[in-house]
Amino acid sequence: MKNVWFTVLALFSLAIYSQDNLYVLGYNWEESPNFEVDGNSVDQMMALKEKYVVEFAFSEENSFTQHYLEHKVLWLNSNDKIEDYNRIYLPYSSTSELIENKARVITKDGKIIVLDDSKILTAKDEESGKSYKYFAFEGIEKGSIIEYFYVEKKKPSYSGTAFRLQSDFEKKNVHFDLYSPSNLVFEFKSYNGLPEMVQDTLLKDRLHWKLRVKELKGLSKEEQSPYSASRSYLVYKLDKNLKTNKGDLSSYGNVSQNIYNYYYAEPSKKANVQIEEFWATYSQKNGGVESKIRWLDNTIKSSFILSKSGGENLNDIEEILKKKVASSSGLIKLYVALLNYLQVGYEVVITTDKNNLEFDEDFEAHNFLKDFLIYFPKLDTYLSPTDMKSRYGYPPVELTGNHGLFIKEVSVGDFKSGVGKIKYISPLDASKTIDEMSIDVQFDAEDITSNKIQMQRSFSGYYALPFHPYMDLIVGEDREEFIEGLAKTMNKNVVVEKTEMVNEAPDLFGLKPLKFVIDVKTDAFVEKAGNKYLFKVGEIIGRQIEMYQEKKRILPLVDDFNRSYLRTIRVDLPKGYKVSNLKDINIDNTFSRDGKELLSFNSFYTLEDNVLMITADEHYRISIIDPEIFEDYRKVINSAADFNKITLVLEPND
Repeated sequence: MKNVWFTVLALFSLAIYSQDNLYVLGYNWEESPNFEVDGNSVDQMMALKEKYVVEFAFSEENSFTQHYLEHKVLWLNSNDKIEDYNRIYLPYSSTSELIENKARVITKDGKIIVLDDSKILTAKDEESGKSYKYFAFEGIEKGSIIEYFYVEKKKPSYSGTAFRLQSDFEKKNVHFDLYSPSNLVFEFKSYNGLPEMVQDTLLKDRLHWKLRVKELKGLSKEEQSPYSASRSYLVYKLDKNLKTNKGDLSSYGNVSQNIYNYYYAEPSKKANVQIEEFWATYSQKNGGVESKIRWLDNTIKSSFILSKSGGENLNDIEEILKKKVASSSGLIKLYVALLNYLQVGYEVVITTDKNNLEFDEDFEAHNFLKDFLIYFPKLDTYLSPTDMKSRYGYPPVELTGNHGLFIKEVSVGDFKSGVGKIKYISPLDASKTIDEMSIDVQFDAEDITSNKIQMQRSFSGYYALPFHPYMDLIVGEDREEFIEGLAKTMNKNVVVEKTEMVNEAPDLFGLKPLKFVIDVKTDAFVEKAGNKYLFKVGEIIGRQIEMYQEKKRILPLVDDFNRSYLRTIRVDLPKGYKVSNLKDINIDNTFSRDGKELLSFNSFYTLEDNVLMITADEHYRISIIDPEIFEDYRKVINSAADFNKITLVLEPND
């Protein structure tokens, strides 16, 4: 997001305090430090001090500047942590300037080793070509302390910044300060238990806000947790310029209008001709609105290239349609122009990855505005214009289950503008993503330990997304290996005899499930035990996840998406045999809330004329699992693993 108020600030703000008396430029560490460490601690590391300062000011040329100070004192009490922290990387880029940097080691017995300039090294990443600087610490042993600080001058960022303070280790004496000219008022909000910022009313020549945390507990990482979003952090933004009486500087009203002006702009006459030519290639002349949107999305994502580099040509619709190469913003402009041509109702949505940052409905800051979607209100569907691996109706899952800023065009007479509203981006229902198996099992009349199995397996929604849109590109040996790998999810020793694919055309994604019909022969599922046979029917569905949790769950668990598994197994029992333990098939574990079934595993059977029909249905109708229902979730997940272990005992009829 561009800092649209920069000109306003520069023109109307006075240099109330300049860079000559910046707090960060006079900062230094204590010459004789005295840090207290608990010698009996079993922690691998601890921060004894962390201080961060963000300072805004005006230079003599009246340009707006930002300086950033970071000062850390880290006690390292394990070889692993010494290995992790023997290099500390410094900011080093064309858009910033390193003003000051110091580092030292304080050994366990109190000896201070100051790093000289020869220990500040520069290296180059061979792949990216980027250079970076780092402190190279020496003389660190278990129980040592490393201390460093640096001051960086950088491009100002003030419309919304998330600053994360909590890590996976304990911290003491955590300080955060923000200074600004006395006419520039900032707003702050703290998250996940962090105290709120407090304004310092004693300072007269500038504004100062501060946060002081004596002790900040570490937050351990947990599998499938939204760790970044769960850490304690604060968000700051510029809210008012008192000299111009301009308030609400970071408001979403401004954002909505700026987005509208940039992306909704009328294409040139030449671009309109190109758009008409583009649509002339659409063959389904009688297709409905959804058919056109789906074709549009499939065509762009299979024919155009998303470039990560800049350049005006990559944002120009004429050049994009001519060369089929675009930047992210260029692709958004292309989608908007094409949808406008079709007169399809839509809204541009801006949100953020929920695993990294949960969108705040009540605090307007630009750091929540990172990722774009396009929403179709009449269809209640989304597409991602910039995620080339996604397809219409199935937006990136990390952008769902979160709020976003929805921007739509409104008209008053001849005047048109963009109006924004915060709304929830609902995740797709479990019925939209299904992994379905229909399995037929036959026993060899001459050798009961041998089976012929036909597996019909179909994938829809997010389960089909990684490969269905690209099936025309998977050919020859690659296709054979792909299908054989699917067959061997039952057991690696099955012998594939025949295969067939149904609905494999890429443009059928989202319309029909991709279906595989695979015939195999195997002796992997039956063992002879005296005059009985042990039939490992549960293993036919393939290995299932088994979830263990020794410690109490602290953080939410975030699944990729809501989903369903539907499994039916038809077994023609061998003549003269019966199953002695049919009741082992019955498993029923369900979690409901407010009368609605949210998580469930249910397996059962019917037996008629020696044909055993087994059904095992599994549904996950929520994808964010709060810690208080984690055990219910784990029970349902493990039900599939329990089913996987079912072995039926076939014994002769009496």
